[in-house]
Amino acid sequence: MADHLEASVTLPSDPASVAAARAFVVGTLAEWGLPSDSETADTVRLMVSELATNAVQHTLGQSPTFTVDLVLAREEQLRIGVTDSHPRLPKRLPAAVQQDNGRGMVIIRWLTVECGGSLTVRRTREGGKTVCVELPWTARVRPGPVPAAGQQEP
Repeated sequence: MADHLEASVTLPSDPASVAAARAFVVGTLAEWGLPSDSETADTVRLMVSELATNAVQHTLGQSPTFTVDLVLAREEQLRIGVTDSHPRLPKRLPAAVQQDNGRGMVIIRWLTVECGGSLTVRRTREGGKTVCVELPWTARVRPGPVPAAGQQEP
């Protein structure tokens, strides 16, 4: 296997793109050996959902697209990055009891720590930002296509 695998998708900053981002990530990770019904896949799905939602909702129409990048390094570490072109960095909002939003980054931070990973936010050269989650990789990478349901690997 190569030192790393990479996959990327750029989507319009539209609420419908959140589901597309989740499907892209879960499908890619399944190709890389992580079963889509695993607890880790569920955790990553939730993280991507929160990050993509932030990229759509909190860019105030100033980022026409966002990009989801996946990198699997040396079958040891998974890096998930969500990039948009809005300059404002994410911040924790005061979460009033009646408030429906403002908890996304808290959820992502908590899940990241629970998984033994790290979370960083960095500015891009173009003036936007990337929110990056790095997690330990727990699946075995499959050398070929994912077997269809009911089939066994040789």
